Parts: sequence; C-alpha cells; structure tokens
Amino acid sequence: MRAIEKVRNIGIIAHIDAGKTTFTERVLFYAGITHRMGEVHEGDAQMDYLPQERERGITITAAVTQFEWLGAEVHLIDTPGHVDFTIEVERSLRVLDGAVVIFEGVAGVEAQSEVVWRQADRHRIPRLAFINKLDRPGADFDRVIVEMQRKLSARGVPVTAPLLRDGSFFAVADLVAMERLEFSENGQGSEVRRTPLSAVEMQAVLPYREALLEAAGDADDGVAEKYLAGEEIPPPLLRSAIRKGTLQSRFFPVFAGAALRNKGIQPVMDGIVHFLPSPTEVPPVKGDDPRTGVPVTREPSPAAPFSALVFKVLMEEGRRTVYLRVYSGKVGEGDVVLNAATGEEEKIARLFRIHAAKKERIEEARAGDIAGARGVKSARTGDTLCDPKTPIIYESIEVRKPVVSIAVEPRTLRDMDRLRDTIHHMVDEDPTLSLREDADTGQIILSGMGELHLEVLVERLAREFGLVVRTGKPQVLFRETVAEKATADTVFEREIAERQVAVKVSLSVLPGPRGSGVKVSDRLRMLGQSKEVADSVEEGIREGAFAGVLGYPVDDVAVEVEGLEFLSGIPTPLAAKVAATKAFLTACEKGKPYLLEPIMAVEISIPDEFTGGVIGDINARRGHLTSVDRRQDATLLSARVPLKEMFGYVTALRSLSQGRGMFMMKFSHYDSA
Repeated sequence: MRAIEKVRNIGIIAHIDAGKTTFTERVLFYAGITHRMGEVHEGDAQMDYLPQERERGITITAAVTQFEWLGAEVHLIDTPGHVDFTIEVERSLRVLDGAVVIFEGVAGVEAQSEVVWRQADRHRIPRLAFINKLDRPGADFDRVIVEMQRKLSARGVPVTAPLLRDGSFFAVADLVAMERLEFSENGQGSEVRRTPLSAVEMQAVLPYREALLEAAGDADDGVAEKYLAGEEIPPPLLRSAIRKGTLQSRFFPVFAGAALRNKGIQPVMDGIVHFLPSPTEVPPVKGDDPRTGVPVTREPSPAAPFSALVFKVLMEEGRRTVYLRVYSGKVGEGDVVLNAATGEEEKIARLFRIHAAKKERIEEARAGDIAGARGVKSARTGDTLCDPKTPIIYESIEVRKPVVSIAVEPRTLRDMDRLRDTIHHMVDEDPTLSLREDADTGQIILSGMGELHLEVLVERLAREFGLVVRTGKPQVLFRETVAEKATADTVFEREIAERQVAVKVSLSVLPGPRGSGVKVSDRLRMLGQSKEVADSVEEGIREGAFAGVLGYPVDDVAVEVEGLEFLSGIPTPLAAKVAATKAFLTACEKGKPYLLEPIMAVEISIPDEFTGGVIGDINARRGHLTSVDRRQDATLLSARVPLKEMFGYVTALRSLSQGRGMFMMKFSHYDSA
C-alpha cells in the first residue's frame, strides 16, 4: 500500500483549445498507461470519451485517471475549457491539491485562462504553468510570463525554457540542472536526451536562470546565502526551494513545450512530483459537526475517521456512480456511511478506481484517494459522506445560476413522463442545470449555462436515452429586484384544524448590492419567536422570492422582519409562512420592481482590419467596450454585452470577420434590463 506522502491529486485547467487533452494524452503515454497516443483532432483521445466530445473536439466532462511517475501515484483530472461547462472545473478544483495551468504560446493568457486561474486562487491551489504550442509562428514564451504578471498578478518563474535552432523550437533547457533536453522523434518523444548547453544557449537562458535563483532565494534562506556568496547551488537544494515557494504560492514554476510535437512534457511530469503537494502538505480540511455546528478538522490520515466529499454524480447505463475525494480515514465495499447533508445513511455497494470511461474494482479507498462509488442513492454534488459515529459536514461546492432556457417537448405524449424522469437524472448529475414546468403552458423549461451546454444535453437525450425532442428558441432568464425601500403589513386569517387562526406579519424590503441574493435578517429570532415559526417565515419569504411580482425570481434584496403577532389561535408555523409570503410580495410591489438581465463578459479576437465593424456591432447590441488590446496581427476586444443580444453571435462574427474571428463569453453579472 503506497504512502499518502507519495500521492498527488492534480487537475489540468486552461482556456478552450490550449491543448489540455493533448497534453494529458502524452502524460498517459509516457507513464505507460496507454500504448498509443490519442489525438483530439482525430477523435480518439482517451480522456474525451463521450461521442459529443470526439465529434466536437472539445472536453465536456471532467475525466479522472491516475498514473505512476518517479515513485508517486498521481490522480489527474482533465477539465473542460469551455465556459458553459465551468461547473466541471469548479467541482474538480474543490477536491484537488494542485494544478497544471496550460497557456497557449501564441494567444497567451486568454479569457477562460483568467476564469480558471481565479477559481484556483479562490481554492488556494499551488500551480505549475505549461506554455504550450511554442512551435507555432508568433509564439512568445516571454510575453506569456509578462501577461501572467499583468493579468493574473502571478509571478511566473521559468524552470524550463525554449531553445531555438534556425528560428524553430527544437528542445528545452532544464534551468535547474542547466542541461539541454531533446525529445526523440522516432519514439514520439518518449526518450529524453540530456546534453550540456552550448555557450550560445547558456548565454540565451542566463536571464531565466537568474530569475529562478532569485525566486528560490526568496523562498529558502540556504539558497539565498549561496546565491549572494556566488556559490554553486546543487539541484536537490534548488528543487527543494522551488517546492517551498510553490506550496506557499509565492511563485508559479513555468515550463516550456509543444504537446502536439511531443516536446517538454516529461519535465512537467517531474515538476508535478517535485513541486506540487501531497494530501499531507495542504492544510487539514475544515468542516462543522452537523449535530452542534462546532467547527472541526480532519487530518489526512487513513487512521482518522472516514470523511469524503462527493464532487460529481454520473448516470451510466441506468446506474448511478458518485465520484469521491476521500479526505480522511478509509471506506470499504459494504460499509455504511452517513450523508451529513441529508442525515441519511448510505451503503457503499461497489468502489472503483477510474480511468476515463473505464473502471477497475477496488476493495477500499483511503485518505488522499479519488474513487468512484455505487450504491449511494441520495448524495448530490457537494454532499459530505462520513463515519456515522463522528459526523462532519464540509463546505459545499459553489454552483452558478443558469442563464439560458429552452422549452423541450417529446415527439409523442407517451414519452412525456420518461423525458421528465431523464431530465431529473441530468439535473442530479449537473447542478448548473435546472428544470421547471410552466404552469400556464405545461411546457418543460430546461435552463443551463449557455447555448452549447443545452445543445449537448439535447444531443445526449437522443443518443443515450432514445428521446428525440423538439426545442423552442433559447430564452434569457430574467430576474427582478426593487428600486426603493418599501414596507407591508399583512394579516392572514384562516380556519386551521377547526380553529380560527389570525397572524399579522410586518416586513420591509430594500435594494441590496448586485450579486447579494435574498438576505433575510435574523431579527425574528430576537423577537422571541420559536425556531419553527421563524424558519417558516423565512421559508415563506423565499417562496415569495421564487415567484416574484413580475413573474421572475427576486434577487438582490434585503428583507427585515419588523414584527410578527398571532392575533388569535395558537402560534401556527403554516399561517406565519403564508402571511410572510403575502407580506413580502406586497412590499416588493410597493418597492417599484424592475427587471434584471444577465450581462456577459465577452472577449473577441479578430484581425486588425475588422476591428471597426466588430466594435460597431457590439455598440448596436447594447454592449459596452471595456478594453482593446493589440497583439502581433490581431486585436483583442473585451466587452460587457446583455446575453439577450448574444444569441447567434457566432454567425454574425464570422460574417463580420470573413470567418477569422473568435470569441469567448462568460456570465458577468445581472443588471437592469
């Protein structure tokens, strides 16, 4: 049984088309897991195992695998780059200890690169950076490092640097050992030949070596002393200092390469083992005792009580698999565990080690492992499974609200119930999806993160479940809020259980900052009401917020309950709840409600000659330009545009740029419509 110190849980994250899956395929080939490299452009990549992924050449779902390298067991998750599948990145980062961020050598730090970098910042994950595609014309290693500092406030420190011959990228310099690394053409780069650097190469990489020694000196006093004294720094000491700086996120080691040309991959694999943390080197994971609410921690040790976070749910051939990150203790087949989020006990029927679409049965999963489990019926993404005797609940996974809706209906009425059940399973798998039935039209409304997200789901319905559906045009999910403070008093009278009950609720609503949601003050509990009554009032307010005055969910309001009085009958939580709903909606109506619409952050890359036309089109779409960046032969435009105006934009951009423009879009915020 391998020691937990030898485990690495890492993810591969990047902007779409930066080369994540191509990089991962090389890693698996060099580690001996696969015997031939799959290629994204040929549709046979191991990690893109869904039919839609192979056809589109993009990653849609986070795929898990593991391999051994330098005596360590590396669990690796390859994540999607497209913003519509951002939940896959968020839930993967939540359970990882380290990450490799891939940047494109030509495009540099792109829009989605920034998004995933910020997500990793939020989870305080140590990272390595791999600058890919350095064989392409226009690739610039130095510019990407400068952009890391400028756009991400990240200090990138080269550990390998590109070497050029006749202007073309052919090898990398190992800046720790100061050697040239060449990768065999015949063996698909599997053999690495180390030779001394020539005098010219030594001169070219000297600035990178100096930057590395300075960063290592900042992290380790031993290296600083030798550096200042002009002494030679032995590679083991230098690696130890780089590790120290990486784990503290003082800087980020940067590697050079070209994954498609099989160059520069093995040094990154070495870097994963040398510089990224084991589960014992990250802070002990914190949670709460669900019985008392008291904060507790779990040490990452197999001897500690069992705890794990469910970070993904998958329906495969009618069977439900949950993906677990085990934080402490161990769990075996047949063990009974507690779902701390629901309070239900679950029995683990089967455990698996996962390699993309393949599963290998295992008897137990221990602290530090990422594993699949079957038999867990109720757990959803973000739930905590733990030892029933020593329960703990971890912070759940942040889920973004859907912003685009379509109506779906089956070809025949016979399929309606099956469609409803199937979509419920999909919502169980993907928390960024939501389903509702329109009370007026009876239509099933499916909401998601973008047009591509919903398109892929409709394809899955046909392929996996044999449900061919008709779809309505995508619709924007509006919300509503209030313009000013308003107060309402509502009296609710009703006969309940043969007793007349009358209750009066007074509350006020006032506008909150954007993105604040619905905040209900805790004052009701201070007014001396029982927990049941206080909880029912809050539930009533939230139900009112879901319905809204204009027919959309209410957002960004603060609610202050100013009084609650039972005028007759015994205090009844149900009556208090109904009165609170009516009072909330009345107050919202008085507060001058208005609509909010989703605003998207759009980044467009176009050749210079089309800039004027594209800017004019953004203005016509009620967009607001935030920056214009000039690159070698292209212009990068950043803008905020209402989502309603962005449907079908891909066609418009092609026509404006003769098919040469590209764009990325992500949800930014809600603002007045």
